[in-house]
Amino acid sequence: MTPAEKLAQRLAFGVPAVLLAGAYVSEYGFDLFPCEMCWWQRYPHFAAVALALLSTVAAPKRLWIALAGVAILISGLIGGFHAGVEYGWWEGITTCGSVALGEGDPLEAIMNAPIVRCDQVQWSLAGVSLAGWNFLISSISAITIFVLLGKRPA
Repeated sequence: MTPAEKLAQRLAFGVPAVLLAGAYVSEYGFDLFPCEMCWWQRYPHFAAVALALLSTVAAPKRLWIALAGVAILISGLIGGFHAGVEYGWWEGITTCGSVALGEGDPLEAIMNAPIVRCDQVQWSLAGVSLAGWNFLISSISAITIFVLLGKRPA
């Protein structure tokens, strides 16, 4: 593998792994429970991690890395859509929300749990929501992966 392909492979694994870790730290460490659209953003990252790991053992490596890049881009696009819903730029899925479950009796947890709405920003940094940051980081990372894979050896 060329140095550019190795870097693309590391990005294809590292970016979704770090974003997923951040999502779980914010969920379990800071009680920022995910809404339904937040979960939709996680699924492509899980796939990207698996595809990037597959690229370490199976040929053709470039294909698996590229597919991981596509999965990262899909998560970013979902994040962009979600951010637009949060900022009121367009309407989201009207039934979008999830229940934040705690510990103890499951029925009591469901009955007393708050609904996590997809159209409300739970936390932001510099005016950008978590979904917005996922859009920015994932999209830039996916484009970088594609550019690195497109480089030919000198």
